[in-house]
Amino acid sequence: MSIALAVSDVVIARAKSGDVEALEALYRAFETPVYNLARRILRSPEDAEDVLQETFLEVVRSIGRFRGEGHLWGWIRQIASSKALMRIRRRNVRAEEEFDELTSAGAPPVGVAARVDLERALERLSETSRTVVWLHDVEGYTHEEIGEMMGKSVSFSKSQLARAHARLRGMLHAEGAAP
Repeated sequence: MSIALAVSDVVIARAKSGDVEALEALYRAFETPVYNLARRILRSPEDAEDVLQETFLEVVRSIGRFRGEGHLWGWIRQIASSKALMRIRRRNVRAEEEFDELTSAGAPPVGVAARVDLERALERLSETSRTVVWLHDVEGYTHEEIGEMMGKSVSFSKSQLARAHARLRGMLHAEGAAP
């Protein structure tokens, strides 16, 4: 990958020692791919910009822990994906709180109970399963893209999704929300 080639081991070593110019070189080398990844997940330029900033604050704080066992881009991509997914989770919590406020005033609209059951079931999945379901079913990522973002294989993504769907069906059936 051209990004990995653009950043030398010397620049990484200098960044680990706190060299501001080296840290800036890392930012310049990775700002576009981080922004593009966040934009693709979040669909909002403003959110993508926020994730870009949060990602590089984390990179600056944590570069000393990068062991060099993989490509630097893989490590930075994990941080960016995590920041974007945390933003989605925060957004969902806020939406749920707003929903709770709206429905506390009266009976929930038709279909809301099933949605609430699905949301509750999603919360009971492991973080990994929930992430794969969200990225595939909601965000529309392919298994190849999910595997790459999570540093896993295509088959990992496919099996996580199949297992998560089976768990969700079982949970919803047990709660009486699905036939």
